[in-house]
Amino acid sequence: MILISACLLGHRVRYDGGTNAHALLMKYHERGQFLAVCPECFALLPVPRPPMELAHTTGDALLAGRGRAFDRNGLEMTGYLCTGAQKVLKIAEAYEVKTAILKEGSPSCGVHRVHTGDFDGRKQQGMGVTAALLSSHGIRVYSEKDMTQELLEELLERDAESDRPF
Repeated sequence: MILISACLLGHRVRYDGGTNAHALLMKYHERGQFLAVCPECFALLPVPRPPMELAHTTGDALLAGRGRAFDRNGLEMTGYLCTGAQKVLKIAEAYEVKTAILKEGSPSCGVHRVHTGDFDGRKQQGMGVTAALLSSHGIRVYSEKDMTQELLEELLERDAESDRPF
């Protein structure tokens, strides 16, 4: 199985109740190799909810206790992000997941960049909390922005091979 941010598969789990449906991922969804996850929903956050950002930190630092996250209203969200990430990791381990394709820019799922914490649209290099946790446990993480048809087909083939009995 390949973990996929649920919003990329058309699930209405974005903070604003919307979706980030990704045409290429949607096209391959019928193969049955995708496992949709939303760390923020797994942390029991409502949809819709105020947007949240990592406060001038990254997922790695937050997991190490060196950072915090807040929503636009100033409510601390650090615990929710960590809870959601831990739940996704448990699912990944249960399904022996080797690969995840996550939503770029998200405080949970960002792979290359996350928002700065100023709620002004600027981004900084670094992973979100879930991406960082999965990566630290040996799971290859990709952003939807990394996806080409060739790369996705390669990932699906590798996944299919890992599920074959010896």
